[in-house]
Amino acid sequence: MGDRGIYTLANDVVYDQLVALINSIEANVSPDIPICIIPYDERLDRVKQEVDLRANVTLFDNEASIQRWEKFAHQVWAVHPGAKKSRLSRNWWSIGHLQRKMCAFDGEFEKFVFCDADSLAMKPFNDIFEKLNTYDFVFDDWLHTKDRDKVPLNIPFLETQGLFTEQDIRHRIHCSDFFGSKRGFFNEKELDILKKLLIENQEIKWLTAWWDDAHLFNYLTFKSNLPLFNFTLSENGQDRTGNCAISDLFINMDNVVYNQDGKKPIHRIHYMNYPAIDFKRLCQGEAVNILYKDVFLYYRFLKQPEDKPTEFKPPTWLERIQRLAQKLIQKIQRIIK
Repeated sequence: MGDRGIYTLANDVVYDQLVALINSIEANVSPDIPICIIPYDERLDRVKQEVDLRANVTLFDNEASIQRWEKFAHQVWAVHPGAKKSRLSRNWWSIGHLQRKMCAFDGEFEKFVFCDADSLAMKPFNDIFEKLNTYDFVFDDWLHTKDRDKVPLNIPFLETQGLFTEQDIRHRIHCSDFFGSKRGFFNEKELDILKKLLIENQEIKWLTAWWDDAHLFNYLTFKSNLPLFNFTLSENGQDRTGNCAISDLFINMDNVVYNQDGKKPIHRIHYMNYPAIDFKRLCQGEAVNILYKDVFLYYRFLKQPEDKPTEFKPPTWLERIQRLAQKLIQKIQRIIK
């Protein structure tokens, strides 16, 4: 392994998306850059098979790191005001493991880029690694432009308490789906200090939503006060692009998408808000309404083009009924738990 690498978070549920992401990294970033998969949970049979086929891909196996971040998240979220909401809400959110992406700070890459598995890399990440020579955190998202009551840090509360102004906070707001950073931040001692502040000093109230990894990550980077750069706030207009498949407009040129406005290169296209089952069904030949699905299918089957579906059929009425029934059963099971 070198001093640079890419992390993602995955399990067998997002297998099709994981394969597409890895293929896009090899095609558009580098065929040699090491990729490390942080396990979302124990459902890893297909993931492990894929790792065995790839010389540059490994599975994160630092169990101490995984448990440290799991414990930290469970302890601090337990005291958030949102934890007092309905039992259904608690069951729905608290079984998640998105906080495991923070294990990247305990990994072996000196500098790294983390990329959610529901993304495709569209260009080399050299500019991100270059920025890490000056900054400790590098982002490329537009979360900082959201309404003040929807961003991760609770701006109204922090202003009312006389702690910070909106101007202090806005430029440091970011997502957690794509970022660059360095190994060693938020070690065990630092995390214990932050946990004490969150729980005993009730700084958990700084976070707008309950059980949201992006909100927790924003607290960590804000409290660190380390240098941070967001490409969407760059003075260079070429740096400011969209990245979200569901809301931004792109141009597809030879299976690489560019920002429609100015045909600017983008770091990645993020298929956020699409459930993993949609991609599984798409890969099995079902007609699924996913924007830029042709690009996804290209990378998913880049190494097995003979397996790529050529016809896409809508689900039958019986399949629709069965899926609705299954959703109802799952909802009842969550309530019972």
